[in-house]
This record gives sequence, structure tokens and C-alpha cells, in this order.
Amino acid sequence: MAKKSMIEREKKRERLVAQYAAKRAELKAIANDKDKPVEERFKANLKLAQLPRNSSATRLHNRCQLTGRPHAYYRKLKLSRIMLRELGSNGEIPGMVKSSW
Repeated sequence: MAKKSMIEREKKRERLVAQYAAKRAELKAIANDKDKPVEERFKANLKLAQLPRNSSATRLHNRCQLTGRPHAYYRKLKLSRIMLRELGSNGEIPGMVKSSW
């Protein structure tokens, strides 16, 4: 189980990314548009830099939905390897058969 503070920090980042997604996309579009004047593009870059760092999607880290474990994460299932093994052993994942011999 991951620390509660780390799980909450990640949730806060997800909220910030969702909150600032539209504004960030708009500023990036202006900054990357080569047809705009240089001054306008520079101002867009400055405004982009003033947004909270945690509002950037690259700061997000994938975590297990059940335990919050950051490593050995399967994107398709949104679970860590440990929870995948446990749920597979209990037969709680449809279509997954875990055999041991």
C-alpha cells in the first residue's frame, strides 16, 4: 500500500490537469503557431510558465487503482502486478485463468 500522502498528491495533480487543460492547450496553440508575431508567442509562453507546474499532464504518474503502487503497473487493467495476481487467483478478473502446478 502506498503512502496516503502520495496518493492524495497524485489526485490533486489529476484535478489540476483537468482544471487547466483547456487554458494550457489554448496557450500552447498560440505559442506553437508560426504565423503569429514573435511578441504574441512569447507572451503566451510566459503565461504558460505562470500556470501551476502540477497542471502539466507530464507530471502525472500511473498508480494502481486499489493500492496506489506506482511500479509494475498494467495500463490496460489499471492495476499493479501484485493486485493482478491476487485478483486472478481469486477468479475476480473475467477471462483470466491462473494456473499453478
